[in-house]
Amino acid sequence: MIPRIIHADMREALAAMPEATIDAVVTDPPYGLSFMSKGWDHAVPGVDYWRKVFRVMKPGAWLAAFGGTRTYHRMAVAIEDAGFELRDSLCWLYASGFPKSLDVSKAFDEAAGIKRAVAAQGEAQARMIPVTPEAQEWKGWGTALKPAWEPIILARKPLAGTVIENIRAHGCGAINIAACRVPGDRGNGVWGTSNATVRRERMFNASPDMGSYRSAPKVGDDGSILRWPANVLHDGSEEVEAAFGLQRPDASGSVSRFFFCGKATAEDRAGSRHPTVKPVALMRWLVRLLTPPRGVVLDPFAGSGTTGAAAVAEARACILIERDADYVADIRARFAASAPLFTTGAANAP
Repeated sequence: MIPRIIHADMREALAAMPEATIDAVVTDPPYGLSFMSKGWDHAVPGVDYWRKVFRVMKPGAWLAAFGGTRTYHRMAVAIEDAGFELRDSLCWLYASGFPKSLDVSKAFDEAAGIKRAVAAQGEAQARMIPVTPEAQEWKGWGTALKPAWEPIILARKPLAGTVIENIRAHGCGAINIAACRVPGDRGNGVWGTSNATVRRERMFNASPDMGSYRSAPKVGDDGSILRWPANVLHDGSEEVEAAFGLQRPDASGSVSRFFFCGKATAEDRAGSRHPTVKPVALMRWLVRLLTPPRGVVLDPFAGSGTTGAAAVAEARACILIERDADYVADIRARFAASAPLFTTGAANAP
């Protein structure tokens, strides 16, 4: 089930689509940060964009949209003004961010025309030695914190009647709790191993019963606790787990109460040159959470096509809209080369 790929401005593409036909939207729109000086990231999509998304969604359909910590409030307001109900905000924590901060002390020296000399102890340490009085006074000061999380806005198109009435009429309106439960401690250390990669592999190859769409067990067949999905997600790194106090005192591993997924790997990128690729596992979790089994998921800001890869893996129909010709080529290459890969494996894998 290969996604339908539309090369167009999303406003034009959505205007040509029939009304109330989309079951869920999972997307990573521009953050308005001019990331890497990319022109497409110069502004947050305004209310006009989201009204067009709203029109094609069924009553009760869900929207998950990533945002930047500095600008997602503007996107949230635009989404709300377009007619959506803001239902929650998810937080994806990770340890791999790096600060984009100005060294104020060094800037004072450079403003005075002074280039710090390389001392015997090495260039890196020499850069830390201020020269001018102002540089000495402001040593250790910067302009930014280390990024360690991204928000995900969770919204829903208003229901037509009650939840039950809406589901009967339109087939959507609820979220799939059972399929997105998070395996926790089971006592023998399998889910609690400190190796995040091993834990991810264990989760990926979990028993189908643990994520079945037909059942909602609270305890897996292996005795692991299946926890209710939370609005906090993380990358499985030791740094993040330690921050949560999840490390066991007996050093047998850690117990995570949250879904974990690392940042995008080369496999997630699938050869794309897009600078803000999201991991397939994370998008799969969101697609599975929000899209009914026979539903259609839309990504109006498709980028590298990760939402499409997630939808294929979750056996969902998908529509991808992307206006940049280079990224459209990346998407087509992804599915030309990798379609068989994404149609195999457990449908409940993260």
